[in-house]
This record gives sequence, C-alpha cells and structure tokens, in this order.
Amino acid sequence: MGLHPLEFSECYLDSPAFREKIKAHEAELDKTGRFIKELYKDGKNLINATKQLSLAQKKFAQCLGEFKFEYIGDDKTDDEKCIDESLQEFSSFLRNLEDQRDLMMRNITETLMKPLEKFRKDQLGSAKAERKRYEKETEKYYSSLEKLLNMSAKKKEPQLQEADMAVEVMRQHFQVSSLEYVCKLQEIQERKKFECVEPMLAFFQTVFTFYHQGYELAKDFDHYKKALQINIQNTRSRFEGTRSEVFELMKRIKDSPQEYRQTSPISSEGYLYVQEKRPPPFGSSWVKRYSTFVKEQKILHMKTFDQRSGGKLGETESVTIKSCVRKTTDTLDRRFCLDIEITDRPITVLTVQALSDDDHRFWMHAMGGKEPMQYLNRTHSRERGIDAQLDDLGISFVKNSINAIETRGINDQGLYRVVGVSSKVQKLLSFMIVDEKSCEIDLAASEDWDVKTITSALKLYLRSLPEPLMTYELYKEFIVPAKSATPESRVQAIHCLVHKLPERNRLVLSLVTKHLAKVAANSKQNLMTVANLGVVFGPTLMRPQEETVAAIMDLKFQNIVVEILIEQHEKICGDAPSSSPSLAATPLSAPTRQSKSLSRQNRPLAVYNPQVLDIQTVSPSSESPGLVNDETSVSSNESVSSQSSNASGTPPEKSKNHHATISTSLLESTGICTATASWMNSASPASVTPVKPGSAGAEKNKPEESVTLMKAKAVYPCEAEHDSELSFQVGAIFHDVTLSREPGWLEGVLEGKRGLIPENYVEIL
Repeated sequence: MGLHPLEFSECYLDSPAFREKIKAHEAELDKTGRFIKELYKDGKNLINATKQLSLAQKKFAQCLGEFKFEYIGDDKTDDEKCIDESLQEFSSFLRNLEDQRDLMMRNITETLMKPLEKFRKDQLGSAKAERKRYEKETEKYYSSLEKLLNMSAKKKEPQLQEADMAVEVMRQHFQVSSLEYVCKLQEIQERKKFECVEPMLAFFQTVFTFYHQGYELAKDFDHYKKALQINIQNTRSRFEGTRSEVFELMKRIKDSPQEYRQTSPISSEGYLYVQEKRPPPFGSSWVKRYSTFVKEQKILHMKTFDQRSGGKLGETESVTIKSCVRKTTDTLDRRFCLDIEITDRPITVLTVQALSDDDHRFWMHAMGGKEPMQYLNRTHSRERGIDAQLDDLGISFVKNSINAIETRGINDQGLYRVVGVSSKVQKLLSFMIVDEKSCEIDLAASEDWDVKTITSALKLYLRSLPEPLMTYELYKEFIVPAKSATPESRVQAIHCLVHKLPERNRLVLSLVTKHLAKVAANSKQNLMTVANLGVVFGPTLMRPQEETVAAIMDLKFQNIVVEILIEQHEKICGDAPSSSPSLAATPLSAPTRQSKSLSRQNRPLAVYNPQVLDIQTVSPSSESPGLVNDETSVSSNESVSSQSSNASGTPPEKSKNHHATISTSLLESTGICTATASWMNSASPASVTPVKPGSAGAEKNKPEESVTLMKAKAVYPCEAEHDSELSFQVGAIFHDVTLSREPGWLEGVLEGKRGLIPENYVEIL
C-alpha cells in the first residue's frame, strides 16, 4: 500500500496517527532526494566517461587521418589508391560519429541533469524549509500550552485571560503552519511523478537519436565498405602471387652475391671507413661512409651514414683521385686499407678501409690500385695538421669569419653545433691562413662557402693553435674560481686573468666572446643559448696541456668560464682591472688544496717527520702542483742554507720558522699574497725569527718560542677532502690560527674542531 493521504482536519487534532503519516511522507521525500543525488552523480560520471571516450576516439581518428601509406614503385593501382584513402574515410566516419556524441552529451546535460538538480534544490529544498518551520511552531505551541496548564488557579483573572490569549495565538500559528506543511508534502509527492520522469524520457530520446544517426552513418558508409573489401582482396591476391618470386630472387642472391653487386662499367659503390685526423692531441677517428667511384672521371663520392645511429644521412663529399696504393699493416695497424692521393689536395693522403678481403680487392680493381714499392724503406707521408698561428693572417681570418656569420647566418638553428664537411672545412682554413691574398676575400659576400663550413673552420682554427687562447699556463687559474668562488668573485678573478693573457690572445678572445654574445642574443631563432655556446667553446678556447681523467672532469668548469666570458664580455675584455683582488681571496698562484692532496698521497718524509727540514718548498724539482714555475725560483743560497741547517741539526721550531720565512719570500717575490706575507712578517720576533744563510749555528742556542695565535676569516667556501681538513663556508671565523708543517696550509679551530685550512682561502684578521 502507498502513502496515506493527509487530511487538513487532522492538522487540528494533531493525533499520533497523523504524525506517523507525516513521517512516512518525509521519509519518502528523503529517499527521493537521495535517489536524485545518486542519479546526478552517476550521470556526471557517465558524461565524463563519454567525454573521455569521445576524446580517445577523436585522437584515434586524427591518427588515422594523418597517416598515409607509401608504396613501392612509381605509381599506385586503383586498389592501392582506394586502400590509401581508406584511413581518411575511417577518420571522417569517426569524426562525424563523435560530433553527434558531443551533441548528445550537451543535450543530456540540458534535458536530464539540470532539471533533476533544479527539482531537488527547489522543491525538496522548500519542503525541508517548511518542515523546519513546522517543527519550530510545534515546539513553541506545546511549550506555551504546558506553561498555561501549570499556572495556579489562584492568580488574578486578568493574568489568566492574558495567558489564555497568548496560547490561543500560538495555536493558530501552529495550525496554519501544519496546514501549509501538509499541503506542501502532498504537492511534492504529486509533482515528482512528472518532474523526475520527464527529464529521463528526454534523456532516452537523445540516446535513441544518437544511435539512429549512427545507423544512418553506417548505411552511408556501407557502399564504401564493400568496395574496400574487394580492393583488399585484390591486393592480397597480388601479394601472394609476387611473394614466391621475391623468395626465389633472394635465394639466387644468397647463392652468388657478387654477381648481383650494384656495379656498372662506369661506377662502383659500397661502404668504406675513412680515417679523419684531428689536431693534436685528439688523434684520429674512422667514419663509415657510403662511397661511389665514377671510373671515367676518377671521382670518389662519399656520404656519411651509420645504421646504428638511426640512419641519419650526412652530406656528400667528393674528391678526385690521383692514385691508389695498398697500405700495409707495417705502417697502420689495420687490415684492408688503401692510401688515396687526391688531385686537388696534393699534400693530403686519404686512408680508407674496406670491409673485407674481397671488398679490398674489389676497390683495388675499381680504382686501379697498386702494390706499395719498397714500402719498408719508404718514408710515408702523413696528413699534415693545420698550421694555425696567432698572426695577422689568423686574426684577419677570425674577423672575416665572424663578419660572415653575423651577416649571413646569425639566426641559423644550431649555429656552431651543426658541423660542415671535414674536407671543405680544412680546404677553407688552409686557404685562408696560408695565402696572403685570402685577406681580400669577403666571406660575407662569397657564396662558395656556407655558414656551417665557416663556423666549423673558425672552431678548427682555434683548436689548431699551438696553444689555446687562454694559454696552458693560466688554465688551472681559470678553473679555480669556476669551482669554488661566488658569482661576483668569479667575474673579478676571470677579469684579472684575462688581462694577464698575451695581447694577441686577449684581442682574439675579445672578438670571439663579443661575437658569441650576439649569437646568444638571437637564441630564440638559432636556439644557441649561453649555456649551449659554453658547451661548444669550452674545450675550444681553453684546454689542459695534458689529457688526463682529472682534466676531463674539468670540462664542466671550462663551460662555466666561457659562459662568464660571454655574459660579461664588455667588462672582462674592456679596461684592465683597477686593482688585483686580494690573494687571500683569489687563489691564483698560491698553493692550492691540490698541493696538499698530492703531498698526502706521496707522503714525503720532509712533511711528516718534524726532525727533518721541509726542503720540498724550496726545491724546484719537488715543486708543489699548485705553484706556477716562477714561484719556485728561489736563490741557490736559500737552498744551500736550508740544507746546511738540516745537516747541522736545527730544532723543529727553527725548521718551522725557516719554512715560514721562505714561504714569505716566495709569495712576496710573485707579488700576490700580501695579506699572508704581512701576517707572517708581523709576527713577534720571539715567535718567528728570520733565518739568514749561514746562521744555523747561531740559532741553535736560542730558546724555543711558540708561534703567535691569530684569527682568520674565510673568503671562499671549502669542502674537506680528508679527515684532517676543515670544511667551511664564506665568512667563517677561525681561532688559534698557526702555520702548518705542510706548505700552503694553516691550522686553526672552527666550531671546536682543529684542522687544516688552505692558506689562500682565508684572510688574516
């Protein structure tokens, strides 16, 4: 049985049965509200899922539409054309279907979701508001009624009448509220029958319309589907007919591959490995190239190609062959090699390697190769490296190249990353730096050389210099600030170092960095940011004299130095610095942390035995790696004095004093570490006594005195490499600072721990 009707007359009685009927109606409305909420939630999920499906199918349709079959041969059959167009037809069908689905989703939102949500908020919400008002009036009426009934009958008549009137007013309000609430309940119970079901009917009508439109689309597609099935069957039949012939041809080629090699009376082709030599110390590399030799013209075309790197095709290089000679394994530790002399480059011998012994004979026959004559006594010529010099011709070439690049290719993508053909680059560079008439050629106006050839030639010139622009001598000094200094001090240190370079080096470095700054300013077009240029020109502008693992690890710091040069080129390459940075803050020529690291590894007796004088600091043969050559130019008298002092049994304290005196003279002689030198010289006579040549005997009888304790402040951060060292940040204050027995190091206390401190990382307070 359904809900009982609510009679208005029952509102006046307010019986328990009437209240139970109201509760039943309220429960039904609550259930209806929960149903609408769940339906709305599930409807949202359905819409979102359908949208995701629509997006996926649209992406699938887009993928089908963008793909296009490529066919073997010059033209396609009608069947192949139809198959080729099939993906576009599938894509069009799905797009039309998804357009209809999008329309359906919009209709569902308008016809189902919004009406249901409106009914829940407006009708069920108003019923809840009426319910609260009814309950409130009930509470007020029955509370006032109980008060009235509890009044004493002995009260005066006016008081009793006033109380009766107040209760009567509340009863009327309660009864009106009850009548309105009953009316609202029954109204909503009847309204929900059509306001909830009508949107659902509209929803299903939308769904039916969508599927009907899909059916209509399928009927329109049916004729094309049948035609495509026939095309596919025809194509499959032709495939089965030709596959057997293909297998037969493959079998014949397997049995006799030489008969089917791609040759002709006028040309031969195949793969060769070509030796490409680089400037010292990089050696050479072997590059795989697909080569075609035209016999009538004696031209060898070589195209770089390596299947392992994704099959990226390089440019074609062509050379005219003068002669071809078999290369023996006595002169090159590789088999199947040929030496090819080139007509347009008389001084160049091109060395190539065939893939096998048969391939070697094939190329020998094709190129008219000869056996070497008296190769054991023959002086084999080697490809001469680029004779690059920092002379007027070289500087003129740099200016000419920069002008051409900025005029013709400043916005080329991958500028300086995309390399030119090696033979063209070498030919351009050899011509420009050898012939004085080359100065008259304006590369900016010449169409004979493309931009990537010019950029590669400029880099090759800079790499081929006998010494890099930033010199071997200053290499380590350039690296040090890049490793540990703050940004401001990096610029300051590099500024000072650049102005220590020879004049021509500084001039060319200024030209190059100014040009690279212009390249970086156009990075939105050429994609060459300052960081990218640092990677390219780091090893080009600066490199160590010896190629070691440690030097390789410094590559990232080379990049940092070059980035600073590009970003601050106006300041660094402009006026000379007004004053050199304090050596305590800029470790240029003073002993670095590396000197202690090496001394610890080698463990020389002079450092660790207090009974023996540290001769290592004054002996050029045992020079600390952190010192430049001129820092070890100590007079022979000092060396003799130190040795005689040691032989005569100088006490440990006097050995330390002598070490401090010699360290001071070394630092003062280079004019660098003024702070440390002044500290050591300002120590009291009782703590540090200078030792003069021949004065060892006089020092014997002097009483031992302790070294004056000082304070120092860190100007560079430092990370300890050993348990005996201290780690610290800029601004750290050290207490009880004294000289260490190891050259270039101090001892001090930081946060209660005593350890070693690099002398050139601190300044004395």
